[in-house]
Amino acid sequence: MAKATSKKQQMAAGAALSAKRGKRPKSSLKGASRQMADSMSESELENMASVKRRKLPARRTRN
Repeated sequence: MAKATSKKQQMAAGAALSAKRGKRPKSSLKGASRQMADSMSESELENMASVKRRKLPARRTRN
């Protein structure tokens, strides 16, 4: 999986990663973060969540 392309995507990956590691209940996840926790491995989530948010757009624009 590629790195996160937006702040929202990076934050969702971080939430999914913390649930995968057991630091947060999975029931607290909603939407994209819940889907990510189910479908991605811990290493994929770590790769996506490790992106610095500073230069990312708030949302990814559709092309």
